[in-house]
Amino acid sequence: MTKRAARAARTFTDEFKEQVVQLYLNGKPRADLIREYDLTPSALTRWINQSRATGSFKAEDNLSDEARELRDLRKQVRQLEMENDIFKASRADHGTKVTVIKNNMHKYSVSAMCKVLQLPRSTFYYESKKRPSVDDVTGDVIEIFRQSRENYGTRKIKIELQKLGKQVSRRRIGRIMREQGLVSSYTVAQYRPKRSNPNESVVKNELNREFRQEEELSVIVSDLTYVRVQNKWNYVCVFVDLFNREIIGHSVGEHKDASLVARAIATIPSDLRRIGMFHTDRGSEFNNKLVSDTLSSFGIRRSLSDKGCPYDNAVSEATYKVIKTEFVRKRSFPSLTVLDRELRDYIHWFNHIRIHGTLGYLTPKEYKQRHLLKTV
Repeated sequence: MTKRAARAARTFTDEFKEQVVQLYLNGKPRADLIREYDLTPSALTRWINQSRATGSFKAEDNLSDEARELRDLRKQVRQLEMENDIFKASRADHGTKVTVIKNNMHKYSVSAMCKVLQLPRSTFYYESKKRPSVDDVTGDVIEIFRQSRENYGTRKIKIELQKLGKQVSRRRIGRIMREQGLVSSYTVAQYRPKRSNPNESVVKNELNREFRQEEELSVIVSDLTYVRVQNKWNYVCVFVDLFNREIIGHSVGEHKDASLVARAIATIPSDLRRIGMFHTDRGSEFNNKLVSDTLSSFGIRRSLSDKGCPYDNAVSEATYKVIKTEFVRKRSFPSLTVLDRELRDYIHWFNHIRIHGTLGYLTPKEYKQRHLLKTV
């Protein structure tokens, strides 16, 4: 199945469309939304226009003559803006036209600009390959860093450059980052978490630090972290599959309690009966009757870290350090609704876009796909 066919077969809920539109209205770039959620530009534009025009995503609510006329006028305005942006190059040589098109690819389609500039698309693509940018590596480093949400350092940028067929040393990448003022989130000193006294429990540490799992959902781990919302501490709970480090469930709330954990369990899209083991620390939000009864009803084994030993839940600890560094520290959240929406977006990026060193610099989704291909 081609990528276009796969896209055509996808369906989106109104809730998903509203989430994407709100991310756009809150400042997330169109290009990032299209790339990270594998959307077509036309679909995103349609959802934004529908939200602004009627507040509904149903086709029958957006088919008035006025709406059609407004849509056509907006299209003409965009066309005129594009023509106005690039008309000065209409009599230039091929090299200048190619440069103009490359500099405006983030705003307009290549085919439309080629039509306005009367330049065959085949010529544009040929000239682009024949005349690479003098500062090609710097541009790629900047773009990779931006797409990593300003989190990648030299090691991961080097891996991404290799995917583009470019062998660049980490020393050179570091020099480019310093020259461009690109500072990874991980260069800032991290806080040291405060250790609390563990609860007593008869449940043992069944996981025993076996963090490498060969099967999906064989072991999931979890923990909680705090996030400031309107000058008050709120909490985030996420579940991580040890098989591919994918975040498979999450919840946000004002209270650090069992209901927060139960809501996170409810968001896991897989059949809960497939989960082999659930491992956490000994906090009361995990070690209680509500969570135990929920897990027992699906036949999921319990495992708790030993007393006062955070290393027994090291993957969860590491995941939360990443979340705090890459997601929480860079943002302010006016409400739980905004926190939940932004967290959903980050988790999507974490699972589908972010490469992980423990996975051989693959994304969790790529790692899972490779495992499936091996088992077929």
